[in-house]
Amino acid sequence: MKLTIVMYHYTRDLTHSRYPAIKGLDAELFREQIAFLKEHFTVVTMEEVLDCLEGRYELPEHALLLTFDDGYIDNYTLALPVLEENRLQGSFFIPGKTFAEHKLLDVNKLHYTLAAAEPEILYRELLAKLDYYRGREFDFPSNEELIAQYAVPNRFDTGETIFVKRMLQTVLPERLRKRISSELFAEYVNVSEEQLAYELYMSEEQIRLMKRHGMFIGVHGYDHYWLGNLPDDQMREDIQRALTVMDEFIDRKRWVMNYPYGSYNDGVLKYVGSEGAAAGLITKVAVADLDTCAPLELPRLDCNDFPPKSENYKNISRSEG
Repeated sequence: MKLTIVMYHYTRDLTHSRYPAIKGLDAELFREQIAFLKEHFTVVTMEEVLDCLEGRYELPEHALLLTFDDGYIDNYTLALPVLEENRLQGSFFIPGKTFAEHKLLDVNKLHYTLAAAEPEILYRELLAKLDYYRGREFDFPSNEELIAQYAVPNRFDTGETIFVKRMLQTVLPERLRKRISSELFAEYVNVSEEQLAYELYMSEEQIRLMKRHGMFIGVHGYDHYWLGNLPDDQMREDIQRALTVMDEFIDRKRWVMNYPYGSYNDGVLKYVGSEGAAAGLITKVAVADLDTCAPLELPRLDCNDFPPKSENYKNISRSEG
C-alpha cells in the first residue's frame, strides 16, 4: 500500500509578515494546495495510517497524509481553519521546548537571521567568526576543510546557505553554535529572542484545542537536536523530556516520532521503538510503500513538490523501503 506524506513548516501570509523572506508556504498557496490535494488524493488520518501499519486497516488508493513540523503559531491561525473547512486532519509535530519554556530554538534563530540578511554576507561573517574562535576556546577543522565537506547545495538551498545551516545546526560544538547564532540574530533581527519565541510558537492551550478539534499531535524532540549526531545519553534525555511534556497530547503506547532535520541512527530507532513509538517520519524524499517501509522510517515529500509550487511529485520515485 502506497502513502504520500506531505511535509509543511511555516504556513502564513508571507507578504504581510514581519519577515517575508522566511521560507514557508504563503497563505493563498496553502489554500490552493489543500484544494489540489483534496481533489487528486484521498487525505487520511494518522490513526488510519497506524491501523494500516498494524494490519487492521487498508488505505485507499492515492492515500495522502498531511504533516506539519515545529509547532508554529501560523499552523494554528491558518492551517487549522483551512483543514477544518475541508474536513481534513493534519498531524502536528511540536518540539517540547517551544511551549514548555517559551524559548527560541536555535533552528529558528537561524531561519530568521537568514530571512533578515543576505546568505552571502552571513557566509562571509561566519567564516570570520570561525577564524576568531578557532583555537581560543574551541577546536575544529580549518575553514577550507569545512567548506569542502559542508558547502554542498541541495534542491532548495545554495552551498553557502547550506554551509551556514550545517555549521550552526550540528557541526560546531553546541556552546559555540549557540553563541554565534545569538550573535548573528542580535545583529540582523530587530526583535529579541524572547519576544520572537512568544510570537512564533503555539501555546499549550492552543495545542490542546487542536487536539480537541481532531488534529493529531506527535513528538519532534525537545530541543530540536540532530538526534543522530548526539551521544546516546543526551539523545535519550532529549526524547524523554519530549515525552514528558507531550504526555497529555500523545498515547505513550502508540505515539509517532518525527526526527528533527530527519536525523536519526540505529540507536535512535531502537530507543523510540522501546518507548512505544508506532511510526516515525524521516526526510528521505519518496512515496512510502507501507508493505516494505520500516514503520519508524516513513519518507516524505515537501509541500514545494506539489502545485501550485511545482509538479515534482510526479517524478519522485517510490520508496524501496
